[in-house]
Amino acid sequence: MYVRKNLRLSVVWQLTRRSLLVFFLYNTFVCMLYGPLNVHVLDIPWQPVALLGTAVAFYIGFKSNGSYDRFWEGRQLWGSIVNVSRVWAIRTFDFVQPAGVAGPSPAELTDIHRRLLYRQIAWCNALRLHLRRQTAELWDTEVAPFLPSAEAAEAKSLSNPPTHLLRRQSVELRELEQRGLLSEFRQVAMMQTIQDLLNAQGGCERIKNTPFPRQFAFFSFVFVWVFAAILPLGLVEEFDSRAALGQYHVWLMVPFSALVSWVFNVIEVVGHTSENPFENDIYDVPMSSICRNIEIDIRELLQETELPPKVKAVKDVLY
Repeated sequence: MYVRKNLRLSVVWQLTRRSLLVFFLYNTFVCMLYGPLNVHVLDIPWQPVALLGTAVAFYIGFKSNGSYDRFWEGRQLWGSIVNVSRVWAIRTFDFVQPAGVAGPSPAELTDIHRRLLYRQIAWCNALRLHLRRQTAELWDTEVAPFLPSAEAAEAKSLSNPPTHLLRRQSVELRELEQRGLLSEFRQVAMMQTIQDLLNAQGGCERIKNTPFPRQFAFFSFVFVWVFAAILPLGLVEEFDSRAALGQYHVWLMVPFSALVSWVFNVIEVVGHTSENPFENDIYDVPMSSICRNIEIDIRELLQETELPPKVKAVKDVLY
């Protein structure tokens, strides 16, 4: 996620340099044909161009709104994961307690709490890697340290590791209930927390596995470039008709037409970069930072002192 208030010119240039160069070259070519070569058959009335531009503006605006909705829903889902992770931690401490005088030692109880909470940290990181398709590369450093070795190896071999980890949480809750460390009512409450995590995971997977409808994305791109192709044909005669400003005034069509085309193209590109919020791109949901914040919160609740640093933005980008 880009965190700087204003985009750097280098970022804007990187996004739009190719299209801007194409617009300038094409508009210069049209102006050359119309002016020095006197090929006036190219010019068309301005009114149809303006009408088409209005239609294209509505269309790409619709696409941009849809793309932003996908990004914002993804960010809301990860916000809910933060909150539910905190609820899980608090319920773990308050609910997983011996019912009577006989029970595990304080050290064993602490180990149980740590295991349940570390598995939650592992689940967050596993979900992040699962959405980014990075499980094979980063599992051993991002997930495995929070799990028993056998459990980490088993989960890594499965097609959906996050689901397996939540299933393992459920199994352990049942075992704790059988040992008398968790009442039936409290087990149900903690299972509701697991259900909330599964709902958030399912929402993220729905966004990830359902691409933005290609018909909208494809025709948005096509319409913008069709408009950019006919725009100089409608503007060249308009600029040439301003004879009072000099015979070379027609060349002002080149930068003005390029500017209008660039604006339309930027709107289309902004929508395109927001379509998939879990691709680890510079405009996506900062899942690495969110997972690290969850880890810090949980480990602080465990009263650990050696905590990892928060993820910082790299070149104005928070991953």
